[in-house]
Amino acid sequence: MKFYSFAFGCRVNEAEKEALDKQLLNEGMIFDEKNPDIFIINTCSVTQKAEREARNLIYQTKRKLPNTKIVITGCAATYWQKNNLYKDLPIDLLVDNLNKEFLAKIIKKRLFQSSQFDLRGRQWTDKTIQNQLISSKFLSSKRMMVKIQDGCQRFCSFCIVPYLRGLPKSYKIKEIVKYINSLNNQKNNHKDKKCHPELVSGSHFSEVILTAINTEAFGYDTGESFIDLIDEIIKKTSIPRISFGSIHPWSINSQFINFYQKILTVNRLVNFFHIPLQSGSNAILKIMKRGYTREEFLEKLENLKKINPYLFLATDIIVGFLEETEKEFEETYEFLEKSPLSRFHIFRFSKRQNTAAYYLAKKLKEPTVEEKKKRAKILKTLSDKKFSLFQEKNLGRFSNALILNKKENDFYEGLLDNQLPVFISTDKKIQPGDIIKVKVEKINSGKLIAKMI
Repeated sequence: MKFYSFAFGCRVNEAEKEALDKQLLNEGMIFDEKNPDIFIINTCSVTQKAEREARNLIYQTKRKLPNTKIVITGCAATYWQKNNLYKDLPIDLLVDNLNKEFLAKIIKKRLFQSSQFDLRGRQWTDKTIQNQLISSKFLSSKRMMVKIQDGCQRFCSFCIVPYLRGLPKSYKIKEIVKYINSLNNQKNNHKDKKCHPELVSGSHFSEVILTAINTEAFGYDTGESFIDLIDEIIKKTSIPRISFGSIHPWSINSQFINFYQKILTVNRLVNFFHIPLQSGSNAILKIMKRGYTREEFLEKLENLKKINPYLFLATDIIVGFLEETEKEFEETYEFLEKSPLSRFHIFRFSKRQNTAAYYLAKKLKEPTVEEKKKRAKILKTLSDKKFSLFQEKNLGRFSNALILNKKENDFYEGLLDNQLPVFISTDKKIQPGDIIKVKVEKINSGKLIAKMI
């Protein structure tokens, strides 16, 4: 049986996709992008656009591969099931978030139990599994996603995620540490699945990316803390780089800032924090129920930058939220312009059924589609400008860089120790996943150029 999978949305979705791929390979299946027997789509429901893209992919796949069985899971799939939507989609199986961790077994039982496929005789080695998974942009450069937590208790007014993923659920620290250590263990350990259902040992990894729906909620159900998790990973694993998919504003407290200063010299935590802000207007933040002010958020950013001026800070912004007039938008623009944030991921607000904002929209004014497009374009221009300025700040720096791709057009593509993309010139033969020392020398056509030293 051949399969292919695709994930929309956040890093958590990507981590879940990688976990599912490994589970299916452990069942004896084969990874095949061009002509799979089964295609699994991990969907996202953060915006209407994300849902529309998932539906488009379903229809495109059915037209291109009419004999392929299509399985959907994730937040949009759960949302559609809960609200009895899009029942005519050409899919063969829908598995909601509650049952997602059992997806490989459900697929095998529901779709192929009585088919011509016999999976019992095929046993992959760990090396074969890693070779099969090499198409992943993260795994191909020896970066491994590790999901540490799911669910959220915040219920921000615009957000559908808590309704689709439930309340916080965390893996225990000892289980996460055990799993990370297994990544660099060449012994065949994939029968031991106590720490993660997707546990498969493999070749050495260079970076672990910790993913969560809300880092603040890590340990709510286990009595542990996010800081303790990072500390234990540093102390009890040897993986060279540790990074976050996102780190949420409520995690950036005085304890975290002191901890970041303490571990900075260890040089293993990647100096890139994606911290979702959503708005730079206090009035909008209040309607969003974010629980902080722009002043409080700015203080956190400035304290982090004082510790490390080369820390790369990025954020999420929603434009066109309820009651956002030109005044509130200007407040957001001014905040972003003056803040240490160097890149923004911009979303146009769309109502999600069952959220507080869905009901508030009946009495609060919502900007027009044209206003949302205009504001998003303005912020994109500002983001590009601030990113260029941050690139310039990194000129002349010495840094470690993780190699992403093989040499192309005389350059290797890599990521600096603050996750800035860089293109590296060297005559030495290096491989994706290698970590090398470089000096950033110039900017060419908007790209940082460095040389290996």
